[in-house]
Amino acid sequence: MEIDLHNKKLILIQGPTASGKTGLSIALAKHFKTCIISADSRQFYKEIAIGTAKPSVEEQQGITHHFIDSHYLEDQVTAAQFAQEATAIMGKEFLSNDYLIVAGGSGMFVDAFVYGLDELPTDEKVKAEIERQKEEKGLEFLLQELASKDSAFYAAVDVKNPARIIRALEVIRITGEKISEQRLGFKKHFNGKTIRLTIQWNREDLYQRIHFRVDEMLQQGLLNEVKSISHLRHLKSLNTVGYKEVFAFLDGEYDWNTCVEKIKQHTRNYAKRQLTWMNRYPDVIQLSPYSTESIFEQAIASIENSDKFVE
Repeated sequence: MEIDLHNKKLILIQGPTASGKTGLSIALAKHFKTCIISADSRQFYKEIAIGTAKPSVEEQQGITHHFIDSHYLEDQVTAAQFAQEATAIMGKEFLSNDYLIVAGGSGMFVDAFVYGLDELPTDEKVKAEIERQKEEKGLEFLLQELASKDSAFYAAVDVKNPARIIRALEVIRITGEKISEQRLGFKKHFNGKTIRLTIQWNREDLYQRIHFRVDEMLQQGLLNEVKSISHLRHLKSLNTVGYKEVFAFLDGEYDWNTCVEKIKQHTRNYAKRQLTWMNRYPDVIQLSPYSTESIFEQAIASIENSDKFVE
């Protein structure tokens, strides 16, 4: 259902992990006296906090954060569910606020909320054939096909997620077109205005921030957090960076130093995919941490410029 939001504005804060999205979103929420919808699909879950870099109650500074500690791990949140629940929250919040902030690095969840889900075709016979090929030839065979037919989507997708790979190839084989191009129809399913901000670090500095964050997680007790949820390790929501590596360590697959290095490496890889996803958007405003103006000042200047908003 289309919501009449023509005078309302969504501030989207996206980009790679460890880039500073949380701090900026809180500062803007305080400035505009509004709330934040978290679009980090790992921060939804009550049982995990350290490995998701979830902001503490103190860090949230009294700002209402929707979708932090909102669900249990056994109740996995899909992009469709997030879009539905976030839309309901948006409708309520916009009754008293002109601005609403959406912050997080899960690009697919942001897109589902802002643009609606893609109506892409499906065919059970095609899907069954792809699944048969996976069983007989392995996931690497499917990845090679995806890379050759849609390099852009291949660069952004989680290559260790078989369901995502199979779905992409299903659409490609049915339509004969790249799935990345079919997903570029950026047409909002509501009539409000949006502005999309990202903090643009150079690659070396971003990686240093990632390494520092991983070290912080380890000092805060990531190992014990993972041990506390080991009985839930079969859940898809725990097949994620920081948790799967520690599970492998606990299984004796490698030593602790190797585990730490793999967490850092896989987090860097995740950040690369997030950066690739950001390249899809034609409306990104890049905020520079190297400017004489603060990130916050740059963000406010962009938001106050009505020409920066997308209808």
